[in-house]
Amino acid sequence: MRDEIQLDNEQVDSIIDLALAEDLSHGDITSQTLIPPGLQGKAVITAKAAGVLAGGEVVKRVFAKVDPALKVELPIVEGAEIKPGEVVAAISGRVAAILKGERLALNFLSRLSGIASYTARFVAETKGFRAKIYDTRKTTPGLRHLEKYAVRLGGGQNHRLHLGSAILVKDNHLAAMRSLGLSLRDVVAEAKWKAPQGLVVEVEVNTPDEAMAAVEGGADVIMLDNMSPDEMRRVRDLIPEHIKTEASGGITLANVRAVAEAGVDIISIGALTHSAPALDFSLELEPETVSRSDSEPIK
Repeated sequence: MRDEIQLDNEQVDSIIDLALAEDLSHGDITSQTLIPPGLQGKAVITAKAAGVLAGGEVVKRVFAKVDPALKVELPIVEGAEIKPGEVVAAISGRVAAILKGERLALNFLSRLSGIASYTARFVAETKGFRAKIYDTRKTTPGLRHLEKYAVRLGGGQNHRLHLGSAILVKDNHLAAMRSLGLSLRDVVAEAKWKAPQGLVVEVEVNTPDEAMAAVEGGADVIMLDNMSPDEMRRVRDLIPEHIKTEASGGITLANVRAVAEAGVDIISIGALTHSAPALDFSLELEPETVSRSDSEPIK
């Protein structure tokens, strides 16, 4: 895994604990009924589609939570491209424990690899342009840390991690402040004046006039909301180079290259996390490795 793309293990463990409580609060009645407690074996997780791998480290922690004695091997590094049929994980130990963690491990792996793979497609479409692909806060409640991790593995970058990450003045903030008699320029200027040191002030605009008012107010970043690539280009030409521009709204794989060609610095895409197709994986027990003796070595 690349050094700069790290997981917060405390957050990950908290997410896994909630997921395990959801799935195992009443035990695994099928395995308890059928699988002898001492039965040992090995299972492998195999990719069923091409994409970018994300979540192997989470899989490892899932099985460690279920049974610390399970051994998990990850032959492919996070962020690597994978092909159908490739083994991405091998788990050995008590069969009942492997089966307890199977669905949860696959859920995480499919979801996160889907996000990483979808992000990589947007990144590939914009290669060679100044624009960088960013996610948004349109994440699954409780899974933001993992989903934004997957975006980074796919070559994207993270926008705000939470509401305290930056000041982002959007349409409803403006509506509230305008009711008090403030103009867009005044709102941005007040945000800049009150902003804690080091925090970026970004403002969402819909027209060239609004963009220039944001410039006059001192905005650090100007979000061009739901503009066409031609409109973005015209606004970008009006804005001083030291102020960054962000394109947002209605961006798809079909039009993201045209948006990048408009010269914006950031392209934020909610679909990276709210609409990424899951990448399919399967977990299969290898029958030849199954043994009734706890002392018999696993092949």
